[in-house]
Amino acid sequence: MDATDMGSDLAQVLISQEEIAQRLDEMAAQIDADYEGKDILLVGVLKGAVYVMADLSRRLHRSAPMDWMAVSSYGSGTKSSGVVRILKDLDADLTGRHVLIVEDIIDSGLTLSWL
Repeated sequence: MDATDMGSDLAQVLISQEEIAQRLDEMAAQIDADYEGKDILLVGVLKGAVYVMADLSRRLHRSAPMDWMAVSSYGSGTKSSGVVRILKDLDADLTGRHVLIVEDIIDSGLTLSWL
């Protein structure tokens, strides 16, 4: 999806695809450097992090297993309820691993703080 897919719903692009790609390159290089020789697990927060995590993992110069969580603090509304619920928990064992949480957007910060 790009700006042309949004039609009249999009007033302006705040961060370009090129800027996002550049930042993902930088993040992958930092992860490669900081976690060299360490056992990492990428944990994506569903559903929004799917594309971000796929793009990030492809840029890493190492194998990085992935797992997924689904959490919600919104219920059926568009405003955070203040209560985080786990909708899908991790399948992987975290023991002895460095867990990197991958999220596409942070609204109130409640979910990320809770994780």
